[in-house]
Amino acid sequence: MARTGVGSLQDKGDAATESLAPAKGLTAIRDASDNLPPVHTMRALRRLTARAFTALALCLAFLFTFTAARAQTVTGQPPTTFTLPNGLAVVIIPDHRTPVVTQMIWYKVGSADETPGKSGLAHFLEHLMFKGTAKHPAGEFSQTVLRVGGEENAFTYFDYTGYYQRVPRDQLATMMAFEADRMTGLVLKDENVLPERDVVLEEYNMRVANNPDARLTEQIMAALYLNHPYGRPVIGWRHEIEKLTRKDALAFYKRFYAPNNATLVIAGDVDAQKIRPEIEKTFGQVPPQPAIPPVRIRPQEPLPVASRTVTLADPRVEQPMLRRYYLVPAATTAATGESPALDVLARLMGEGSNAYLYRALVVDKPLAVNTNASYQGTMVDPTQFTIAVAPKPGVSFAAVEQAIDGVIAHLAANPVPAEDLERVKTQLIAQAVYAQDSQTTLARWYGAGMTVGLSVDEIRTWPDRIRAVTAAQVREAAQRWLVKTRSVTGYLIKDTTPAHEEKRS
Repeated sequence: MARTGVGSLQDKGDAATESLAPAKGLTAIRDASDNLPPVHTMRALRRLTARAFTALALCLAFLFTFTAARAQTVTGQPPTTFTLPNGLAVVIIPDHRTPVVTQMIWYKVGSADETPGKSGLAHFLEHLMFKGTAKHPAGEFSQTVLRVGGEENAFTYFDYTGYYQRVPRDQLATMMAFEADRMTGLVLKDENVLPERDVVLEEYNMRVANNPDARLTEQIMAALYLNHPYGRPVIGWRHEIEKLTRKDALAFYKRFYAPNNATLVIAGDVDAQKIRPEIEKTFGQVPPQPAIPPVRIRPQEPLPVASRTVTLADPRVEQPMLRRYYLVPAATTAATGESPALDVLARLMGEGSNAYLYRALVVDKPLAVNTNASYQGTMVDPTQFTIAVAPKPGVSFAAVEQAIDGVIAHLAANPVPAEDLERVKTQLIAQAVYAQDSQTTLARWYGAGMTVGLSVDEIRTWPDRIRAVTAAQVREAAQRWLVKTRSVTGYLIKDTTPAHEEKRS
């Protein structure tokens, strides 16, 4: 969602306060660039600074791991689902605890669907979607949301772009009408497109150019994906963002924004039978785009045959960092049982003070300040298993890597102790259950999962698959996927080179 986002709930992104999973590891290690969550746009602040640039805060908590993305309620009623004649998939999740509803529209298009040379276009269009339509001028949609005390935001990721509003239930029909209108009615003019491009460039400066850790992640991803478009940053490469035009945005919009390329999720105080006619009346009138293929076909990675390393030196670095990314299957590309096993493996290695990496590098040996491991399963194509370590002062990267390799070798050679396996599985399932108090989180789970190709049943039964993970499956996952030839290791170091001084005549 690039792992970039907005700040507080009031700033339009409940990402920070309602993260889809508890943060894994220290926030000192786990920042907005780790595992690349969606790029969000802060609408309220943008309105206040429309003539200058918007300041977009980094979301440290929106860690969109597949752990959360696939987990659904264990005991609750399944959502109501149906598809309109124009192809729009609909998910309705009743929650009658408070008279509030969340509407999300998820488009099956993200940065990985951009034309080469046009990186950042999906995110750029996300910004432009707030510029108004023929029926509703720029700002009217957002002002309506604010006037009723609601919240809104948007986000872009490799595989999807999403827009959402959380409002009182009596405003849902109005929100649906607005969202259905801008699915095809967007109006763009150079006088508001070009300044918005400057907004995106300023966002790039803040998120990437001035963030050494984000720059390292950018370079690691480019090295991990030799052929697949996941190697391009979600926000784009700066030199390509600078050249994006109104024509580019409109062409992308007309190509991908259509009901047969979208999923509508409504969660909250609604009755599925009563709301369906309203959905049919609004979204059902939007014509489909017949040119959209039913399956996304992208260049795929060749078989990895060599490990790679990336070193980034920056004078602003105060804490050196080691990151290692492995190319692993996503839930949609994994064999049966592999994805849950990777979830469990990541938890065993990188969650809490009992995690194997933490024990080995922090407790047993004074090598690191902290450690983390995570698995990003909610993607269409092969994804990443990541390890992050902040070394202690004076500790070499070689010593850290040796310890990491030792943990992996032990996992690959020995069954996980039963008590560790059960502890981790219990934690994962409990985490999923406790997170369900948020209707927005539920909407995100279904929206993200269905957009990358998972069924409602697959999303809903994730806890059962976690329960079924065996020690043998965890060991096999470590043996098969956590191998050096499938990895890129990144080193973030402080650049101590003296600044070049110009000679004065």
